Amino acid sequence: MQLRIDALATHLTKPLAGLYVITSDEHLLALEAADKIRQTARAQGFSEREVLVVDRSFKWGELLAANQSQSLFGDKKLIELRIPTGKPGRDGGKALQDYAASLSPDNVTLITLPKLDWATQKAAWVASLQQASVFIDIPLVERAQLPAWLGVRLAAQGQSADRACLDFIAERVEGNLLAAHQEIQKLALLYPAGPLSFEQVHDAVLNVARYDVFKLNEAMLSGDTARLVRMLEGLQGEGEALPLVLWAVAEEIRTLLKLKSGMAQGRPLSQLTKEHRIWGPRERLIEPALRRLKLATLESALQEAAQIDKMVKGLRAKKFSGDAWDAMLQLGLKIARG
Repeated sequence: MQLRIDALATHLTKPLAGLYVITSDEHLLALEAADKIRQTARAQGFSEREVLVVDRSFKWGELLAANQSQSLFGDKKLIELRIPTGKPGRDGGKALQDYAASLSPDNVTLITLPKLDWATQKAAWVASLQQASVFIDIPLVERAQLPAWLGVRLAAQGQSADRACLDFIAERVEGNLLAAHQEIQKLALLYPAGPLSFEQVHDAVLNVARYDVFKLNEAMLSGDTARLVRMLEGLQGEGEALPLVLWAVAEEIRTLLKLKSGMAQGRPLSQLTKEHRIWGPRERLIEPALRRLKLATLESALQEAAQIDKMVKGLRAKKFSGDAWDAMLQLGLKIARG
């Protein structure tokens, strides 16, 4: 059965199921969910714990042996199987299918995986696990959701902050949820329960953001120029490769240009987004961005991306002077402002 992460606490008030699967790239939330299952297992008498990590030297027979072996003292056991790559391979896939079909009533098994890509989600072993387990797929906390998430975490420790404070923290911890958790905990150590002032938050919270080059499109599409500037400065400061940044931005411009051209031909946007495999938060940002942007602006932006590519390669570009990072910023702002 599928289980939302916010329903886990209620679920764990009942006897544990035989198999749990956690899949997520949000490491903090995955760790917290696994900890709750471990604590409940101990409380329900699963006093023995065996941890298996799938690496190059791992033999899938170890999983079968762990499930069949009995404790000398007859203790019930929690078996943890960690698959860091999310790719068990052919032998592993078959072993997981067999395992899901023959769970021991004396054990609880917890399998942790990263977020599964689209192709892996269709694999037979994933279907077997979904059918036999409590399957917890934890989504990423998107940037737009981060202030509310921070507010909930503050409330859990008896503190509160207004939206300006929450936005400030979100800017400083973007892309780094573990750092966000640590900053929230630090506020509990520094200040008593109750509302926090902006000055208290400003003085306490460090700039520990980790910027993702593939999130630049969110800032551009939403027209959030302040976030765009902050992200590009952060990526430059972190030593990100400019060709990768340029590629990500240029690909977004190409996609926008294809969509805009299709709409000009009278095709519905819903059909176009499906063709180009655009969904989720990005799909919601696309439509207002296309209303804001003209076809000529997108064509010009793609030409400018080609000029920046010359700069990256050490050649002279007619359109820009100065360094390539500044040109990259001007290109991003062109899309963000329309």
